[in-house]
Amino acid sequence: MEGPSFWPLLLWAGTFSLCEAWPRGRILRGEETTPHQRPYMTSLQVAGEHICGGFLISDQWVLSAAHCLEDVGNETLQVLVGAHSLSEPERNKRLAGVQELFPHPNSSAGNPHDDLLLIQLKEKVSINSDVQFLAFQRQDRDVPAGTPCEVAGWGIISNTGKRPDKLHQVELAVLSRATCNTRTHYDGAVTEKLMCTESKRKDSCKGDSGGPLVCNGVAEGVVATGSRICGNWKKPGIYTRIGPYVTWIESVLAGAHRPTAGPKAATVP
Repeated sequence: MEGPSFWPLLLWAGTFSLCEAWPRGRILRGEETTPHQRPYMTSLQVAGEHICGGFLISDQWVLSAAHCLEDVGNETLQVLVGAHSLSEPERNKRLAGVQELFPHPNSSAGNPHDDLLLIQLKEKVSINSDVQFLAFQRQDRDVPAGTPCEVAGWGIISNTGKRPDKLHQVELAVLSRATCNTRTHYDGAVTEKLMCTESKRKDSCKGDSGGPLVCNGVAEGVVATGSRICGNWKKPGIYTRIGPYVTWIESVLAGAHRPTAGPKAATVP
């Protein structure tokens, strides 16, 4: 599940190497999902190529990671909804246009914090069995260590760079922040707005950036960063927690410009 280049994130405390300009984003040692098992998943695309994940939080809004904009440049970003396969015909698969992009105001190159992106679609998508939105955590509280969570995406699925056409998923346990901040791991670099999952052999990585970390049916985090070699237990997967950003999310949704008349979402052949 190959994705965009990370912003050139810096080393934290001399040990936090955030993939050296590569985003997180493959489902390593996971499995293909049942078709449309996760109808909230979206594929952020440039020129028909998957660059990052994201997920619907309403019928017109997608939440993803700000660093996913790195590979968009001056190209047109589109959002694929209702997909299991990126290439095969599917009845409810649509390619939606983007009305406006809202990266978190504190996100920037060289800054691994506040790595969130809200995407307003040009029109509301039709909610059906294959297209649904996902509830996200609205309270600023940590998920207990050991809680089983899931990540899904179209990121690469092996260290050889193999790209899947169909959505994959993996189950990962939450790692306590205290453990994640030990000298063996990130040596105090993981802030309260971030969370970690275990990454021994199983992991999310390149191309899964922007996808949700789902715990007990709720999006708790957004795939952000981790080890250059995914599945390295010494560098657990890192996610931006959503709870601390609810006020920002709600303010953007409330204050955004209403869509103007424009082309409807295109049916993907």
